[in-house]
Amino acid sequence: MNIPMNDLKAQYSRYKVEIDEAIQQILDSTQFIGGNPVKKFENNLSEYLDGAHVIACANGTDALQVALMACDLNPGDEIITTPFTFAATAEVICLLKLKPVFVDIHPDTFCLNENHIEAAITPNTKCIIPVHLFGQCANMEAIMKIAEAHNLIVVGDAAQSLGSKVLMNDGSSVHSGTIGHIGTTSFFPSKNLGAYGDGGAIYTRDESLAIKLRMICNHGARKKYYHDIIGVNSRLDSLQAAILEVKLKYLNQDINKRMEVAAIYDELLESKKHITRPARAAYSTHSFHQYTIKLDKGRDEMVSHLKDNNISTSIYYPLSLHVQPAFSGHNSLNKSFPVTEQLCQQVLSLPIYPDLTRAQIEKITNIL
Repeated sequence: MNIPMNDLKAQYSRYKVEIDEAIQQILDSTQFIGGNPVKKFENNLSEYLDGAHVIACANGTDALQVALMACDLNPGDEIITTPFTFAATAEVICLLKLKPVFVDIHPDTFCLNENHIEAAITPNTKCIIPVHLFGQCANMEAIMKIAEAHNLIVVGDAAQSLGSKVLMNDGSSVHSGTIGHIGTTSFFPSKNLGAYGDGGAIYTRDESLAIKLRMICNHGARKKYYHDIIGVNSRLDSLQAAILEVKLKYLNQDINKRMEVAAIYDELLESKKHITRPARAAYSTHSFHQYTIKLDKGRDEMVSHLKDNNISTSIYYPLSLHVQPAFSGHNSLNKSFPVTEQLCQQVLSLPIYPDLTRAQIEKITNIL
């Protein structure tokens, strides 16, 4: 029995008839860029996100870059973010000649530790990018209070958390990525809402900002051949929009199945004292883009043992950004981030997808 990290074939088989029909409609129309399929998907995703403006784009990295381009930042401005994330979060900061300032994370949720943010703020700080990791949101209510006190922009990196919600102190809930000035997400195929290629989106509740974001994605033009600002070419193609439109209808259903899988893992791992199961924050729901455990010791040996038993795993992330060659020059104070550095030696993400069976989970947990 081979157990992959994610079974996209099984997912496709569930929605095959609708997806094939949607693809064929695009091929018949020959409308491959923009048009009604993209607008329809943007509108329906906006409805899903309780009315936030949605601007579809080429990928999650572009979404982050365009978001920062819309914020009127200047070279050398400082952006506070986490060192425990995919490289794209810091990569776009550097590409725009801004300065990433890393802040350590919570040891249980793996998200930006809001208690360390204010110590990192300087007169050059202009923005905070919290990353909502593995399907769980950062403590956005606390982060927004800090941002408002210091007049900072907040761009939420929700590439892994579409479908999760921030649970507010007043009892309300707000979709991941829609708190703050701008939110971004990715439709990479392995995401909870994944395309069959690259794709991404940007969210905002500010209408004027939405207009600017859309212009930047389209070469800085509001009208064809009339360019008001410098932009980029970042568009979601119609084929991907049509596929995502089908899959969006089933997103909550798939997330519920992921939560059921996570609950089975929790049950079967409860007695294994050398393993720490994923924490659930009081301020966020969890959509389980990843089911990431911590091992007290022997993580790499366990990876090999699981591989020998035809079980795929992944390590997110094996090396903190602040010690990666690409970003080491941006850690000018030579700060250490002990929580991040320790987690890089402990974390292990196990297979998780809606079609994972209890028998498969039992095989995995018996080996652990």
